[in-house]
Amino acid sequence: MEHRYCRRTAPAFLTAVLLLLACAGCGQESPRTIRVGVALYQQDDTFLSTMMQEMEQLAREEEQARDVKINLNQADARGSQAAQNEQVDRFLDQGCDVICVNIVDRTAAAVIVDKAQAAGVPVIFFNREPVREDLDRWEQAYYVGTKAARAGELQGGIVLDAWRTETAALDRSGDGVVQYVMLEGEPGHQDALLRTEYSVKTLTEAGVMVEKLDNYNADWQRGLASVRMRQWLEQYGGAIEVVFANNDDMALGAIDACREAGLTEAEMPFIVGVDATPPALEALAAGTLKGTVQNDAEGQARSMLALSCALAFQEPAAQAVELEDGSYVWMAYTPVTKENLADFTA
Repeated sequence: MEHRYCRRTAPAFLTAVLLLLACAGCGQESPRTIRVGVALYQQDDTFLSTMMQEMEQLAREEEQARDVKINLNQADARGSQAAQNEQVDRFLDQGCDVICVNIVDRTAAAVIVDKAQAAGVPVIFFNREPVREDLDRWEQAYYVGTKAARAGELQGGIVLDAWRTETAALDRSGDGVVQYVMLEGEPGHQDALLRTEYSVKTLTEAGVMVEKLDNYNADWQRGLASVRMRQWLEQYGGAIEVVFANNDDMALGAIDACREAGLTEAEMPFIVGVDATPPALEALAAGTLKGTVQNDAEGQARSMLALSCALAFQEPAAQAVELEDGSYVWMAYTPVTKENLADFTA
């Protein structure tokens, strides 16, 4: 009798359990997914790869804080603006909520702004500043980055401090003039032009005599900088007192060439870079790199992610980041030398 009762009521019991389970999920929405397309001018750039690692880590933290899923879809333009335009089209077709663009050609931003505006998708440029007129085409276009002239000033300041405190060590020729070579980024790039100009200008405005021995556009690349530095060592030898490099990768390339030439740390020129990448900080600790300027990768990544989330949720951008002129998020540069290196490697 009891056995027959169990068989008769089992289906009703299972149905009730399934209904209860279904109702338990009622009103519980699955986490929203934010899709962010990130278009990079060159993915193997050391600073950019560091910045993207920071952004990935911060995205995981933001997921927990907001109870959302954040998909970061990266694309590498490999230095081609045409390829980057196609990647932006693909991001828009895929329904990205926001696109972030490390633009190849800063003068070509208008095309991307117009594409984003037509699709109603906010666009954040970063690290490579577009022309102001292009950014002004749409109120939902932003820029996150740093002021390039300031990097040059601080880089020149590192050399100036060394000139004032260790003149004999820096002025190897004893002629009272700083003989230097300049490793520049790509031709016509705003950051390269301003870092180059203001690094030297900082010295001359302080009354220091300078002499440029040579300059070369090494396109931000360590390998190209190393090749050129080898040629300079053969041509100028010990006459090179300072090597200005627009970024750390090129500064490290100069160090590579010096090592290949058998120069000791004491025999190397005074080499300075920009970015404060992890490999550069290692070289600074070793004494082969004399100084760099922190291009705040973590700060830029944090601001870009905060702005992306605010825009995706249609929240006021000014509540997520500190905006200047309605469109700009400026990050501060910081000089890094052996004296304050511990602050950046803790």
